[in-house]
Amino acid sequence: MEDKILIFGHKNPDTDSVTSAIALSYLKNKCGQLTEPCVLGEIAKEAEFVLDYFEVQKPRMIENVKIQLKDLDFDRILPLEPSNSILKAYNHMNSYKIRTLPIVDPDGYLIGIITMKDIAMNAINGDYHAIHTTFNNIKQDLNADILNYGHSDINGHIVITAFHETTIIKQHRIEPDSIVITGDRFDIIEHAILTKVQLIIVTGDLEIPELLIDKAKVSGVNLIRTSYDTYSTSKLINQTNFVSTIMNTSRLMKFRVDEYLENCREIIQTSKHSKFPVVDEQGRYLGIIGRTHFLNPTKKNVILVDHNEYSQSANGLVEAEVLEIIDHHKIGDINTNLPISFRNMPVGSTNTIIFQLFKEENIDIPKEIAGLMLSGIVSDTLFLKSPTTTYFDEHAVSVLKEIAAIDLSKYALEMFKNGTSLEGRTVSEIFFNDFKEFVIEGYKLGVSQVFTLNFEEIIENKEKYLKLIQNIHDDKDHFLTLMLVTDIIKEGSYTLYVSKHDRLMSMAFEKSVEQGTFIDNIVSRKKQIIPMLINAINMIK
Repeated sequence: MEDKILIFGHKNPDTDSVTSAIALSYLKNKCGQLTEPCVLGEIAKEAEFVLDYFEVQKPRMIENVKIQLKDLDFDRILPLEPSNSILKAYNHMNSYKIRTLPIVDPDGYLIGIITMKDIAMNAINGDYHAIHTTFNNIKQDLNADILNYGHSDINGHIVITAFHETTIIKQHRIEPDSIVITGDRFDIIEHAILTKVQLIIVTGDLEIPELLIDKAKVSGVNLIRTSYDTYSTSKLINQTNFVSTIMNTSRLMKFRVDEYLENCREIIQTSKHSKFPVVDEQGRYLGIIGRTHFLNPTKKNVILVDHNEYSQSANGLVEAEVLEIIDHHKIGDINTNLPISFRNMPVGSTNTIIFQLFKEENIDIPKEIAGLMLSGIVSDTLFLKSPTTTYFDEHAVSVLKEIAAIDLSKYALEMFKNGTSLEGRTVSEIFFNDFKEFVIEGYKLGVSQVFTLNFEEIIENKEKYLKLIQNIHDDKDHFLTLMLVTDIIKEGSYTLYVSKHDRLMSMAFEKSVEQGTFIDNIVSRKKQIIPMLINAINMIK
C-alpha cells in the first residue's frame, strides 16, 4: 500500500508550485506525518534553477493519482518453490486458510499457481505409482528416521510388497527405479538393496538388522523408517511429489502491482477465477488479490498546493482522498466527501501561507527550505512588484532572506534570467509552460503567460505563435485563447490572441489591443487579466 501522503501543485510546475510542495512536505514530516513532495510534469526552468541553487533534490514526477493495485491491501501470502512437496503445500494452505497458492523460483519470480482443487484432483486422478521428488521431501512428509542416505533425487514408481518374495523376484516387481514400501520383510529389503532401488521405506517404526543397514550403505541405497503403517504410508507417499508436478504454468492470469484498478476490475469480475497473483515490474511475486479487495479500495492520500481546480490538478484526482488544500487562487471546483483543512488566503504566493504555517507550528525553517520559499514568493509576486503582493508576502520575504543568507536583488535577477530564457524550447513548450484554462460565465478561456526579458525572441516567431494559438483555440473550442508575454523589468505584458468576439480584448483593457500590443502595469493573470476579462464578458452577455 502507498502509505505516504503525496503533496503536489498544479500541472505546470512553476517555482511557487514546486517549492511550496517541498516546503509543506518538510513541515508535515516534522509534525509527524509521512509525506512526499511530487510534481505533475517537467518543472519550469526557473524552478530547476532554484532547486540546483539550494542543492535540493527534484521531487518525483507522477502521472496521476488513480488507484493502483499497490494501493490495495492485497494478501501477502507466503509462496512456495516448485521443489516443495504437495503435502507441504496442502498443509501451508490449510494453516493460512487459503485456496490459491503461488509458486516461485529461488529468485522470487512467479512461475505457477496451485489450488486446493488441483490437489484434490491429483488425489483422485493422479498417477498413484509415479514419484518425482527428493529424499528430504519424503523424509519430512513421512516424519521418518534416516537409516541410510544415498542420494537426493527420487524418480521412480511405488512398489508395495504385498506379494511373496518369490513372486516379487519372479515377476521383477522390484527394479532399480522402485520406491519400495514394506514392513519387517527382511528378505524383501535385502532383495531391494541388491537391486539398488531408489528408496526403501520401512513402515511401522520397526527395527532393522544392522547388517541390512550396512548393506544399504555399501550399495548407496536410500533407507528410511517411518512410524506410519503401510496403509497410511501408501496414502501419503504420492503427496510427497514436487508441487511442480501439479501446478498450473500456462496462461497465468496475473497483474502487475502498478496496474490501475479501473483496468483490472472488469477482468477480475468476469473471470471464472476468484484469486490472482500480483507481481512487481520485473515479474517477482508480491501477493494475491481477490474480488473482495475491490469493494472498498484504499485511495491515495493527497494534499494540494497552489491550485484547487480539477483541470489544473492530477489526472484521476476523483479517485484520491484529498486531505488538505493550501492555495492563494480563487475557489475552484474540487469537492470532498468529508470536511478537510482548506487554507486559502488572498496573498501573492502559496509559500507565504506555508510560512505562516511554520510559525503556527513553531518549527524552525532550515536555510535551504527558506531559500525555496523565498524563491516561490519572489517568483509569484515578480519581486514584490505584482499587484497581488501583500504585507504578508513582504514580511515573509524579509524573514526568509535572512535565513537564506543571500543577496536577494542579485539572486532574484539571476533567477528571472534563468527562468525567462527561451533558448532551446519549442513554440509549443513555451506556450504551454504556464497555461491555464478557465470557465467564466459559461465561456471557456485559455490563458498562457510567458515571462521573458527578451520579447524580440517572441516577435521573430510571431506567426508560428499565432498559428499555434489558432489551433488550440479551435481544438479546445475556447471563446478566447490568449498568450501574455510579461516583461518583469518593464512591468507590463505583450498580447497575442484569438477571440470569438472582435472587441473583447479592447473592452477588457480599455484600449485598442492588436497582436503584440504592450499593456503597461499588467503582470498578474490572477489579479488583473482574469478580472478584466470577467468584466468584459459580463458587458457582452
